[in-house]
Parts: sequence; structure tokens; C-alpha cells
Amino acid sequence: MFNEEVTAELAVEVGMALATLRGPGPYTLAHDARKTGMALAHAFSAGVMACGGDVAFLGLLPTGALAFLTRELGAKAGCIITASHNPPEYNGLKLFRSDSSPLWPEEESRLEGVLRSRSFRRSGWGEVGSYRTLDVSDLYVEALADLVELKRRWKVVLDPGCGSASLLAPRIFEEVGCEVIAINNRPDGSFPARSPDPRPDTVSELMSCVREKGADVGFAYDGDADRMVIVDEKGNFVPFDVALAAFAAPRLRGVGGGLIITTVEASYCVDEAVRAEGGRVMRTKVGDKHVSREVVRSGAIFGGEPCGAWVIPEVHLCADGILASLMVLAAMDGEGVRPSEFFGWVPRFHTVREKVPCPNELKGAVMEDLRELLPTCFRGVVGLIDIDGLRLELEGGWVLVRPSGTEPVVRITAEARGVEEARSLLLKARSLVEEAVEKALSRS
Repeated sequence: MFNEEVTAELAVEVGMALATLRGPGPYTLAHDARKTGMALAHAFSAGVMACGGDVAFLGLLPTGALAFLTRELGAKAGCIITASHNPPEYNGLKLFRSDSSPLWPEEESRLEGVLRSRSFRRSGWGEVGSYRTLDVSDLYVEALADLVELKRRWKVVLDPGCGSASLLAPRIFEEVGCEVIAINNRPDGSFPARSPDPRPDTVSELMSCVREKGADVGFAYDGDADRMVIVDEKGNFVPFDVALAAFAAPRLRGVGGGLIITTVEASYCVDEAVRAEGGRVMRTKVGDKHVSREVVRSGAIFGGEPCGAWVIPEVHLCADGILASLMVLAAMDGEGVRPSEFFGWVPRFHTVREKVPCPNELKGAVMEDLRELLPTCFRGVVGLIDIDGLRLELEGGWVLVRPSGTEPVVRITAEARGVEEARSLLLKARSLVEEAVEKALSRS
């Protein structure tokens, strides 16, 4: 739940609902750098304590660290106050299970049921929970540093974007022997240096710094550091899907194949890279909680979204940008290659995106019409994935039509080997979506 409407009252009730469902015991809590973080953290704590839970407040942490420490401290559940990559005026709450994975969708539904019914299990005055502050970030730093033994000293530029990775990311990379140049590494919830959403158009300072300093690689993180992006030694932004595909391949190579989890938005380059190493791809809904759940259910060796939110299950079950960047560095070091070589072999496809305005209340009707319409209007249809919108698999590419969960729009993504082919697919899909929206409007 990330928006401008998250209030202290809501945070109290979420805390009460979580402790009602999970019962007495310890709950971990942390926040990112946002201005409203402490206020919402105190409110959430009050709710947990009112229903008999004991709060272990861990302070300013990246999301991955909170998830990892929730498991390590044996907590019933965990919460981090964050709006991730969203604008600074936003805030929200991310909840975690005791095994370090995000709360599963069915568990979220149960929690929302308690919130709607207000059926909280309030404790009597003698059973109110306790509150304590713990500084255990060293457990996370040491655990990640122990994963990696580099053969050479890498010169790394890190850009936490004034977010929650600002303090821990440089420490971890220094611990493994890197020469670290850190920019924008002072936590500030107004995010004065750049957007908390790292993209090619927001990390130009990192790209320039890598070139100017002659660095080997650069990494940037979003506001809560559950996502990371990569800049190669030439200062070029590594495309999201290419990074995902290139990292998946050596993991498969090391174990002789296996399963990789990604989402319906991922490029076909992931499939080709994984197949080349004897592995297979399973797609799930967009969102790291869905990726994490499928990793757990299927025993996959790796899961990731193209946005840079990756789950590395042998360490923990939450998307963790610091961990992902460290493991990318270890993979490049192990192969003895530069970033441009590590990512350069991945086959490239052309992806184009648009969105069509659609009132939220009409999205269901629009998607029902498109379910019938889409497969009949494209040539070379080889499959349809309908777990999250409609992804039409074609002989020369694919088209995804998906209602937005945050805006009154339907999002369209198309991919093909050539620019013109991708654009042609997009234009046809857009025309069909616009037709379905007009039809739904006329019926309403």
C-alpha cells in the first residue's frame, strides 16, 4: 500500500490486524529515509502492542535487511515503512512473513478482512506488548560480506539516491575488498539528488561518474533498495531485462539447469538466455511478492522482475538490491570479465510501451472483451498467458495488455526482434484496446 493517503490511523490498524492474525511474540520494524517514516513506525508499533505483540524497532534499513533480520531474529512477522521507488510525498507499509518473504497475497486478503471488519484481538492492560530498539544491522552486513570472495579489487561507484542503502551498501562493498566511490549517500527523505526510481533518465550522474573515475562498474538503488540498476565500465546503462537474463545464465550453468521465475512483463531475451543453459522459465504476476511466492513454491534457483527486484533464495526470500548487485559483481569476478562482456552476449529484442486511458470500473469489462478479441486479430499466435492481464505469445514476438493497478489506464507492451515489427504489434494492440474501451463506455 503506497500512496499519499497512508495515515497514522491506518498504520495503527495494520499493526493491530497483523498482531491479531499472528498472535503474541516479536515483530520487527524498520523504515526508509522518508520524512513520515518515524511517525508511521510509531503508529504501527502502537497497533502491534495493543494486540499483544512485542516490537523490535531496527531503525533506518533497506527492505532486504529488514526481511533478512525478521527471519534471523525469529520474529512472527516484519514491517518496513517505505514507498519504495515512489515519489517522496508517498509512504506505505511492506509486510513480511517469518521466513523473510513478503506477505503472500492470500495472507494480505486475510489481513484486509480483519481491517474491514475491525475484528481486532485487543489485549488487556496486563498483556500489552513491549517495545525495544535494536541495532543489529551488522548481522546483515556480515552475512552478505561472507558470501563473496573476490579475486581482484574492483573499483565500484554506488548511488543509493539518498535512500536507505546510503549507509550499508558502501560498508558491504568495502568489506568484500572493493574500492568504493559513493555518491548521493546521505539519507534524505526528500530525495534531493535524483528520483528514488533509478532508470536510464534518472541515474545520469552515476553514468558520468563511472566514466570520469575510470570505475569498473556502477550500481544504483531505489528508495528502499529492493531494486538495483547496473552501469557498465563504459558508463552505459545495462537494460533491465538484459541484466536479468545475463545473471540467470551462470546460476543455471553452475547447477546444470533449473527453474527461473520472472513476470509476464519480462523480455523474451530471458527465455533465450535461460534455455541456452538448459533451464526453463516460469512467469508469474507482476510484483516481487508474486515472484517470491513462486520461488518458494517451485523451488526455483532464482527469481526476478525486469525492474531490478531480484530474489536470491539461498540468502533470503525478499527482493534485495544490495544483495543482487553484490552477487552480480561476484559473478563477473568469477568469470573474469568486464560488465560489457558479461551482459553483451544476451540477445536483444525491441520493446515498446504505451497506455490507454480506461476508467477503473470498466477495466474488467474491457479485459473480458479483449480476451476474445486479441487472439483472433494477430497472426502466428502460439499461446496465451492470462495470469496477469493477457500476454499473447506470437511466432515473432509477444504482446501484453494489462490493466494498471495504480492508474486508470490499460498498459500495452509489445516486443519483437525488429523496431518496426514491435511498433506494428503495439499499434494493432492499442487500436484493439481503444475499441474495447469505447465499447465499454457506450454500455455504461
